[in-house]
Amino acid sequence: MIRLAGLLALCADPAGAETLRVMSYNIWGGGANEGNGIEETVAAIRAAGADVVGLQETRLESDPCTAEACPAVGDSVAPAIAAALGWYVHDQTAENPALWANAVISRYPLGAPSPNDLGVPLDVNGKTVWIFNIHLDDEPYQPYQLLGIEYGPAPFITTEAEAVRFATETRGPAMDLLAWDMTLADDAAAVFVTGDFNEPSLHDWTPAAVAAGQHPVAVRWPTTARLVEAGFIDAYRAVHPDPVAKPAYTWTPTYDEAATDDHPDRIDFVLVRGAGVTVTDAAIVGEDGPRSDIVVTPWPSDHRAVVAEVNF
Repeated sequence: MIRLAGLLALCADPAGAETLRVMSYNIWGGGANEGNGIEETVAAIRAAGADVVGLQETRLESDPCTAEACPAVGDSVAPAIAAALGWYVHDQTAENPALWANAVISRYPLGAPSPNDLGVPLDVNGKTVWIFNIHLDDEPYQPYQLLGIEYGPAPFITTEAEAVRFATETRGPAMDLLAWDMTLADDAAAVFVTGDFNEPSLHDWTPAAVAAGQHPVAVRWPTTARLVEAGFIDAYRAVHPDPVAKPAYTWTPTYDEAATDDHPDRIDFVLVRGAGVTVTDAAIVGEDGPRSDIVVTPWPSDHRAVVAEVNF
């Protein structure tokens, strides 16, 4: 059963349908930012039951790492994670505004990447599926701008229009690259976008969420809005449509939600598009606590992950 935009649909899986569990996971250097190895990251992927994972932050943050400059350093841990799982791997090594130490790992074979290295095709039992995996710029970060939290040189703002303008300026060029690469996937059985967007969802900063005290103002965030307008389903909100009942915060398990120098939010996503696609399950993967649907202890990242099960 899937609930989407007020529509309730119940249908049996058609003959020959496939099921895929897709995960988006900012792994914070595979645990290495805390001096750990990949073992806890591998355990989290196994606990999620994922078939394919869009990884972000497969390399270490620089030291120092500031809002204005934080290049990735060291080697990617994605090949080691894939080897531990017995999976295929594609390290996304291009340098452009849509990537920061990204990789795709999959139990299914991977094909040649798109021109900007944002996506790769999967062969899922003879069906072609594309996964595009992005990591967008976090500065300026509009929730902080709206809440008066210092982060880089960006000015504080108060309105939805200002938030949309700054978000579009910050992440629009990356989304243009994504749109270009996704033209290769027009004939795919399903198309996924995973990533750390460093921007909330239009489905979350709603008037109801503002009334509940979760966010300061309602905002139609442009990055997720652009994908929804292109036909993509926000997988978590398809299964859990109420942002007040299920805020699904992925940022961040390392902070107290009551802290005044940060703001809990959902900035990590799995989105899907395709004829006949249905989302049958979606969950937040994280530490032992009220925000996690799937609990993994110890939890190795400063982000919670999201996993979605999709039939196509």
